[in-house]
Amino acid sequence: MISVSEALKRLLAITSPLETEWIDLSEAAGRVLAQDTLSPRDQPPFDSSSMDGFAVSQNDSEAGKQLKIIGTVPAGADIPDYCLGRNEAVRIYTGAPIPKGADRVVIVEDVNDCGSIIILNEHLEENLFIRLAGSDFKKGYKVSAPHVLTPALISLLAAMNQARLLVYKKPIVSIIPTGDELVMPGQIPADNQIVASNVYGLKSILEVAGCEVKLLPIARDNESSISNILNMAQSSDLILTIGGASVGDFDLVQDTAHKMGFEISFYKIAMRPGKPLFAGRNPRSLLVGLPGNPVSAIVCGYVFILPVIQAMQRLNPIGLPRKIAQLSAPLNANGPREHYLRAIVDYSTERPNIKAHEHQDSSLLNVLYRSNALMIREPNDRPRKAGDMVKFISLNQSYLQ
Repeated sequence: MISVSEALKRLLAITSPLETEWIDLSEAAGRVLAQDTLSPRDQPPFDSSSMDGFAVSQNDSEAGKQLKIIGTVPAGADIPDYCLGRNEAVRIYTGAPIPKGADRVVIVEDVNDCGSIIILNEHLEENLFIRLAGSDFKKGYKVSAPHVLTPALISLLAAMNQARLLVYKKPIVSIIPTGDELVMPGQIPADNQIVASNVYGLKSILEVAGCEVKLLPIARDNESSISNILNMAQSSDLILTIGGASVGDFDLVQDTAHKMGFEISFYKIAMRPGKPLFAGRNPRSLLVGLPGNPVSAIVCGYVFILPVIQAMQRLNPIGLPRKIAQLSAPLNANGPREHYLRAIVDYSTERPNIKAHEHQDSSLLNVLYRSNALMIREPNDRPRKAGDMVKFISLNQSYLQ
């Protein structure tokens, strides 16, 4: 067995970055920017009013001052070609350009508006209510790649007038459940069969991470069925098999993949849950064989598959960031494998507290459902007492960073 860190290192070593493609800005949500992008313009492109009010000279902004209205500037108007004189004001609206001679905006709440004149109130807001040209960003401002295209970044790129973006292609992932004992959800299982539950959990992880996911038919426990289904997945960037990766007489996936030209990089990890995991690749596709126990497959999806998806799009392959919390209950010493315990983190206290569930069997999806974290125990970790600090992975956040 190899360590989790060594397995991840080897897995990333056989992961290839994806090609790029141009897309419309309207299709950018969740994609990964593949090219540094420069702004061709300042934002705002001119000095503008941030409120409805009256553009005036600061020299005229005295309590009780009477000013003559000489014009009106709505949003979208041309920049006025006149210059504001003494004791003059211009009615102005949010987003409108500031006329020459004005260097502040007095908001409507701070004046007595008499139509052709205004009288300034005794107390004026200190804020000048002017957005200076380039105060958000200037021409040449750079958004560096790679970067996940979040709503905020997409809005920024729109303001930079970028209608088309170069992004990495979506990873195409095929998921193959294996085993004679499986039926898909909605089918009626025989007395000796179970529902392939982890398939859809993995699919959701991958789709949130920006993948295009294909669910392939169940591969039965014979070499012919496994090879036929693997052939259906050969155009994928990543192939995930579930089950059939252990040492039983019917665990044939690894041997079949090897005969089909996949070079196996490693097998078995000092990890709990998730020991019987293997990985390999052929010239086109990366193959990861996940364990069949439902929780094992999902945990391995978080720990190993998310970093692979990030690496395919040249993001930092950290998976979900590791954080620190304080134990609220003691723990016994850990065994020789790195343990990912299903746990609850309480954020209501000044320092987050974490507690592992009592039952940690890798078949218990209900326990995983009631968890918001995976507590990480290092191999051979000493007994821990309440108050000790431990690492955890939060399960309630975006997968791409």
